[in-house]
Amino acid sequence: MSRIKAAFGTLVVAQTAHSIEEYVGRLWESFPPAFFLTGLISRDRELGFIVINVALVGFGYWCLLWPVRRNWLAAVPLAWFWVVIETINGVGHPAWSLRQGEYAPGLLTAPVLFVLALYLGSQLRKSPRPVSGAAS
Repeated sequence: MSRIKAAFGTLVVAQTAHSIEEYVGRLWESFPPAFFLTGLISRDRELGFIVINVALVGFGYWCLLWPVRRNWLAAVPLAWFWVVIETINGVGHPAWSLRQGEYAPGLLTAPVLFVLALYLGSQLRKSPRPVSGAAS
């Protein structure tokens, strides 16, 4: 489980860097799904982007510090959830950049997310499920 914890923690840190790269590049201005989602949160799409990403990254750290670190039964499904999200990120950003024919915000950190997600998934497949069902 220690490799899973380390991989998960590294993935959350990488997502933090990814969110910062997207913010600096103003992703909500160039990527239609980000434009749509941020508008659901606020008319000020920059604020909407900040809210969504702070919530996402905060959720990642919460998952790391409680379910994953303490071996809750929920840790494995939560970790798989992150594998899926970061695999989509890792594929989506390069695909969008290729379609646009130029750099798109998030492109630099997306491959890191992809590799870490694959590694975390491989560790999850090798590891038995946690034994405890509650916080320890």
